[in-house]
Amino acid sequence: MSKTWFITGANRGFGQEIARTALQAGDRVVATARQPEQIRAALSGDEDQLLAVHLDVTDPASIQAAVGAAVDRFGRIDVLINNAGYGQLGVFEEITPEQIERQFATNVFGVFDVTRAVLPTLRRQRSGHIVTIASISGIVGGAGSTIYGASKFAVTGWSEGLAEELQPFGIRVTVVHPGMFRTDFLDPSSVSHGAQSIEDYRAGADDRRAWLDRMNHAQLGDPARFGPAIAHLVALADPPVRVGLGSDAIAAFTERADQLTGSVTEYGELTRSTDLAPA
Repeated sequence: MSKTWFITGANRGFGQEIARTALQAGDRVVATARQPEQIRAALSGDEDQLLAVHLDVTDPASIQAAVGAAVDRFGRIDVLINNAGYGQLGVFEEITPEQIERQFATNVFGVFDVTRAVLPTLRRQRSGHIVTIASISGIVGGAGSTIYGASKFAVTGWSEGLAEELQPFGIRVTVVHPGMFRTDFLDPSSVSHGAQSIEDYRAGADDRRAWLDRMNHAQLGDPARFGPAIAHLVALADPPVRVGLGSDAIAAFTERADQLTGSVTEYGELTRSTDLAPA
């Protein structure tokens, strides 16, 4: 049975690859972006299959209009892909409060607002799948990505709780943690760096920027394989709540598991010591 997909940030990168995969499978796609004309230029599909719509995830009015257009055209939404976002990189002290607010407005509150707008449709249907694209930076934190990582940790915890809330309605939730893929994520159009400069951080910050420049468009992950992987997850009868994509995601998952196990092993007695003493 064909599905109707609602995809944010579908004008490039992961969003475009997911949309292309769904269209090739014969599904209906509501592909959204701030510049929907870019979607029409990149993706082929007639009006019965593809609807390109303006959507700015930081603008509640445009979210409601886009979701309304999707339901008016196709009558339902089966898969929501929360993909729109960008990376605010840089050390914490060099990132301004305004930059932090913008990061969370897009990567966190934008995800919340789009999902809130779609959920009434999914609950009426008693079915659906919400897929949120996070990052390995939402599994293991690291220097130079404190704020970006914080936004991805936020949607990870939210997704896990949301999965439990929506399970009684037949709605599935999956948070995806991609590693580094060969997209334009590290281009200036997709990433921002700290607006301030503090000399104490210079050496480490310069080394990280140089490494990112070397990695840009040399990442291991293949974007063309990302869309089929998401389609595979959506087709599962019992999809995972959390999954990584890319071999570096396996390393991140393993590192976090080892950290948690190590904490229990080393500090288990301290942890237990705070319980009330037996009567």
